[in-house]
Amino acid sequence: MFARSVSFRLKPGRSTEFTKTFDKDVLPVLRKQKGFQDEIALVAPGGEDAVGISVWDLKESAETYARGSYEAVLKILQPLIEGTPQVRTYEVSSSTFHKIGGRAIA
Repeated sequence: MFARSVSFRLKPGRSTEFTKTFDKDVLPVLRKQKGFQDEIALVAPGGEDAVGISVWDLKESAETYARGSYEAVLKILQPLIEGTPQVRTYEVSSSTFHKIGGRAIA
């Protein structure tokens, strides 16, 4: 499994609108993507910083999304965010939700 973390700053007073927009407009886009498994959206206390973590079956699925529909998601969120989102990618090494055990590290 593979994960993408997208962190960004919300415009002041927009955290409630962000949550509604994410649920109504972003999640349907993600659910249509091949290989999409799960999404976790986090908003820090005070509502200024947010992180979206998407989980994918394979790195290739996440990369296909990044080259395609991610731009549409950014356009949906653009009125609510400031600056350029920071994207990081990870291999999922352990997850209780997806029943993946941690790997031994030498």
